[in-house]
Amino acid sequence: MAGAGGNRIGVHPGDPVALRDLLYAWLIQSDSVAGYALAHHVGLALRSTAPTGTESGATPVSTFVGLMNALAKHLKMERTRFVNPHGIDDNARPMPYSTAADMARLTRYALNKASFRFYVSQKERQITFQRGGRKINYLLHNSNELLGRNGIDGVKTGRTARAGDCLILSAHHESQVIKEGPATRVLPRHLILVMLGSTNRFGEGEQLLARGWALYDQWAAGGRMVDPKTVL
Repeated sequence: MAGAGGNRIGVHPGDPVALRDLLYAWLIQSDSVAGYALAHHVGLALRSTAPTGTESGATPVSTFVGLMNALAKHLKMERTRFVNPHGIDDNARPMPYSTAADMARLTRYALNKASFRFYVSQKERQITFQRGGRKINYLLHNSNELLGRNGIDGVKTGRTARAGDCLILSAHHESQVIKEGPATRVLPRHLILVMLGSTNRFGEGEQLLARGWALYDQWAAGGRMVDPKTVL
């Protein structure tokens, strides 16, 4: 998901607190410059641990993007190619691409990380950075307008000229408790929704999520049968 957030937060990436605030800026307010700075920092750290002579022509950012593509391959995202850290495709060569199914695979992987779940669930977050020798406090606002409604606890908005308006949602309902004799099973209820190229991402997102929960309930009532051909 790409974000071309209008506010650019400049933070020195050598400070752990600054790195945390860059993550907030990237994930909450879609600041692509913050994402690029983090990619440079991580890529530089990775290059420092690589054997001498490895990827001699690589930049820190290209090293990071290589790791992104390696993860995509590991997650069986077979129709995805990353070419930069933020997904913005203006003048990008080769052309980046992905699919809703691949983004769902990546979202499922990311949501297994407690820290990621925390970051993307924040409606607002105040960060601090230096400008002209002065300490400045800045309040970030989450670009996901549906956050906190109807069990929605993430994940990310995005937009590019080619992909249009995009939205990934994560939502939870109260877990289902099933008593089977002396045993009790607790079944979590969680949906991930991916929309690409939407003309009304928040309105359509709410409608599709309601439809998703209705289908989920039908699936659960029917015995939770799984077709291997439809499993991501």
